[in-house]
Amino acid sequence: MLVVKIKTMSRKLLYLFACVVLYVGSYAQQVKLLQFREEAFDFGNIEEDKGSVLHEFMFTNASGRPVKILSVQASCGCTTPDWTKEVIAPGKTGYIQASYNPKGRPGYFNKTLTVTTDLEGAALILQIKGQVVSAGEKPSVTEFQATKGNLKFKTSSFNMGKVYLKDEFVVREFPFINSGSKAVTYLDKVVAPKYIKVEVQPKTIAANGRAVLTLRYNGKLKDQYGFQSDNIDLYTDDVLEPVKSFTVLATLDDFFPALTPEEMAKAPRLLVATSSVDFGRLRQNTPSSKDLAFTNTGSKDLAIKAIQGNCTCISAEAVKTSLKAGESSIIRITFNPQDRKGTQTKSIMIYSSDPHNPVQRVTFSAYVED
Repeated sequence: MLVVKIKTMSRKLLYLFACVVLYVGSYAQQVKLLQFREEAFDFGNIEEDKGSVLHEFMFTNASGRPVKILSVQASCGCTTPDWTKEVIAPGKTGYIQASYNPKGRPGYFNKTLTVTTDLEGAALILQIKGQVVSAGEKPSVTEFQATKGNLKFKTSSFNMGKVYLKDEFVVREFPFINSGSKAVTYLDKVVAPKYIKVEVQPKTIAANGRAVLTLRYNGKLKDQYGFQSDNIDLYTDDVLEPVKSFTVLATLDDFFPALTPEEMAKAPRLLVATSSVDFGRLRQNTPSSKDLAFTNTGSKDLAIKAIQGNCTCISAEAVKTSLKAGESSIIRITFNPQDRKGTQTKSIMIYSSDPHNPVQRVTFSAYVED
C-alpha cells in the first residue's frame, strides 16, 4: 500500500536533489529504452513434423535517439534469429524474430536470444519456450502433478502473466485430467473476485478424461499494480475433494498506446537517483530508513501511481506523488530486519505515468547482525 506524506521542500533542497539524480541516475533509465510488448513467449505444444515455428518480438524505441541493433545471438543452433537491420528512429518500432526448428527435438525447450544494440548498458535477453510433441500426441500425464481430489493439474496455482489495467479480460487456458475411476462434474459454481471469470469445458470429465479450465482476468476491475495473488474455489461432485482451491497470480501494469516521437518528447519522465541502495549493517528488529531521490525530467506532470516492495519487511513512502516538469522529491524506504540474519537483498517497484519506463526496480542490500 502506498503511503503518501506531503511535505514542503525548499528550492535549494530540490535543486540539490536534482543534481544528485541527474549525476547518478542515468543507468536506471537504460533498462526500458527499448519497450518490448513481451520479453518471453510460450509456443505451447508444437508438432515436431510441421516445421519451424516463428515468433516476432515487437518493440518501440523510447530512448530519444536513433538506435541500431548490432547483433542477435541465439543460445542454440535450433533457433534462427532475424531483426530490423535499419536504424530505428525515436518513437518508431522494430522487431526481433525467433524461428525455432523442432525436428529431432522432442520434449520441453527453453531458449534465449541475446540482443546487443548501440545503446549503453547490458544486452537484452529474450526467451522462447514450448513443448515439442508428435502428431496427435497429447501432453503427458506425468505433467499433471498437482492433485485436487480425483483431478490433477500441472500446478496448484494459475499464472496469468502480465495483465494491463484496462477494461478487457485477458484469457488463459489451463488443461487438467481426471485420474479417478468415475466421472467428475464441475457444478458451474465458483467463488472468485468479480475481476476473475471461470469456465470449465467439458463440465463433466470422464474417468481418465481431459478438460480445460479457462480463466478471464480484468485488470481494470482489479485496479492495483504489480504482483497480485487471489484465491478461487471451484465446486464439483468429486467425492474426494468437492471444493477445489487455487491461487491465481498476475502482474499488473499500465497500458501505454504507441506514441509519436513528438508525444514521447513531451511525456513525463521518471529519473531515479540510483538503481541500488546500501543499508549497511543493521541490528535485528531495528528498522532503518533511506531516502531515494527522483525527478520528473519530462515536459508534463508525472504521477507516481504505486510503490510495491517484494517483502512485508519493506514499506515505501513517497513525499509527493505528483511532480511538475523539472520538479524533484524523495521516496523513503524503510526496512525492518525483524528476525532475519546475514546478507539481505530486497527490492521495490515504482509504477509511474512515464511511458518511456513505467515500471522501475530499485534493489537494496543490508547485513543483519545478531
